[in-house]
Amino acid sequence: MSVLLSTDLPFPIFRRGKVRDVYDLGKQLLIVATDRISAFDCVMPEGIPDKGRILTAVAAYWFAATEDLVPNHFRGNPGWPGSLESFREGLAGRAVIVEKTRPLPVECVVRGYLAGSGWKEYQADGQVCGVSLPPSLRLADRLPEPIFTPATKAEEGHDENISFGQMTEVVGAELAAKLRDLSLALYRRGAELAAERGILLADTKFEFGLSDAGEVILIDEALTPDSSRYWLADSWAPGKNPPSLDKQYLRDFLETLDGWDKQPPAPHLPGSIVAGIRARYLDLAARFGITV
Repeated sequence: MSVLLSTDLPFPIFRRGKVRDVYDLGKQLLIVATDRISAFDCVMPEGIPDKGRILTAVAAYWFAATEDLVPNHFRGNPGWPGSLESFREGLAGRAVIVEKTRPLPVECVVRGYLAGSGWKEYQADGQVCGVSLPPSLRLADRLPEPIFTPATKAEEGHDENISFGQMTEVVGAELAAKLRDLSLALYRRGAELAAERGILLADTKFEFGLSDAGEVILIDEALTPDSSRYWLADSWAPGKNPPSLDKQYLRDFLETLDGWDKQPPAPHLPGSIVAGIRARYLDLAARFGITV
């Protein structure tokens, strides 16, 4: 199966992320989801077949399912410009036109369960991003209430968890509170719909931007297997990482490698790992009735 690792379209580049190539169309952006995959902030040499189409379809599902909570960058249903018509077939299923916003320099992370970097922080001092948690929690334990744990959005290198207080210094107290409340509402909506399908939404991250009028807009992606940790509910048991339908399968493989320091260049992925990631992403989409 073929993969799309990069694009080279005749439009100004707005930004080129780990997965998405974003082009500037003036008042709008063209976002192309490639088949690249990253872990530990490193892009892997191999792509995952259909990954860009899966992410685009899953994100579109969640933008529609949450638009009553917060507007997103799909609002207004912008049409496909004539200047893009000749590229339409090649970009089918993986490219979207969205409203341009001013991205905010923080990632809005919500955790409902104790895992990942949150688990490591908790083991060190009983807190996650300055939020004190009950003692004696285990790996993958459900938290008493979902918690908001922001992070920096680094252009290069690793994102870093920060406290809510630190976030207010970056974006201001009023906007920080609004982003926190929106993120928690979005997480609860996602967790509710996932639970109906036998899935636990352990944690997820959101990104927001400001419109020209200063309105907060949900951007980038939402509740995809790249930006979220999804567990199979019937296999969940505190004390160990449950089987997941997200990037954790890749991270777990990379943790077994000797000699890689989680810095570029990333190691090559065996075909079995590539196939395993693809199968998990497709499984997640299918559970929400999303056709790719």
